[in-house]
Amino acid sequence: MTRFGYTLMTEQSDPRDLVTYAVAAERAGFDFEVSSDHYSPWLTEQGHAPYAWSVLGAIAHATESVELMTYVTCPTMRYHPAVVAQKAATMALLSDNRFTLGLGSGENLNEHVVGAGWPAVETRQEMLEEAVEIISSLFAGDLVTYRGDHFDVDAARLWDLPDEAIRIAIAVSGERSVERFGPLADDLVAVEPDEELITRWNAVEGADRIGDGARAIGQIPICWDPDEDAAVERAHAQFRWFAGGWGVNSDLPTTAGFSAATQFVTPDDVADNIPCGPDLDAIVDAVSEFWEAGFTDVALVQVGDEGQDRFLVEAAEPLLEKLRAAAP
Repeated sequence: MTRFGYTLMTEQSDPRDLVTYAVAAERAGFDFEVSSDHYSPWLTEQGHAPYAWSVLGAIAHATESVELMTYVTCPTMRYHPAVVAQKAATMALLSDNRFTLGLGSGENLNEHVVGAGWPAVETRQEMLEEAVEIISSLFAGDLVTYRGDHFDVDAARLWDLPDEAIRIAIAVSGERSVERFGPLADDLVAVEPDEELITRWNAVEGADRIGDGARAIGQIPICWDPDEDAAVERAHAQFRWFAGGWGVNSDLPTTAGFSAATQFVTPDDVADNIPCGPDLDAIVDAVSEFWEAGFTDVALVQVGDEGQDRFLVEAAEPLLEKLRAAAP
């Protein structure tokens, strides 16, 4: 059965509100909740960027059963992988084994802040591969000493580990990244409903098959509102950066850069890519592209902090009913 999640969009909400939304999303019946991990919002209009790990720790205690996940953390520049392993192990304990560690190669927007520059794609993927090797070794409870091309670890051990293994999900975007990370990950992460990713993942030696041990976790923005015009206006103001695509979004360093890159994106352009307004069936049609592509899990992003409470109270439950009725 397809599982549906709620996105804790740290770029658009105060950390205290995110905890409130997380509790409401669990009450509405979402299967899991994912959190972005940003140092900066995409656009100045979004206006927030709290520390995701503190927010998740608070949510772990405020919720009871909903699964939690980073979507996604970059364990290579702002954070050393040994520190990410420690944070994830702590989250697994605080949440009673409800936590999945979602990892990716990062965006310049968030990682440039430590002053280490922005490596080329191949280097970023090499760094992520080393980071996953380190994190997995620490999750195993080993005393880890590691000497790599990008990272060193000196006699590190995690002293607080959960009894159950922590799942690692890795964001992939093409054949080379699937082949590299499929054998290292438990689950796949992708933000486009690309059936070819699933096919390639299932063909990689050493990777668990999607739907048979492994999950494919997608994400889609929506902008529900009783007023369609208000929804389109909000989606354009808050989410026009989404039109840039991964090739652009991963490399721009500042909110000013995203504003300039999207200055010619119109409200109609956004509405063509994001379901906006009160029509729940239109949202179901958009989400269906993910399960038709073979994804097992889909996290919804309700765009904008304004109206988030109303979405969770009025629309979330009937939307989930429609999604579950339509999904395989």
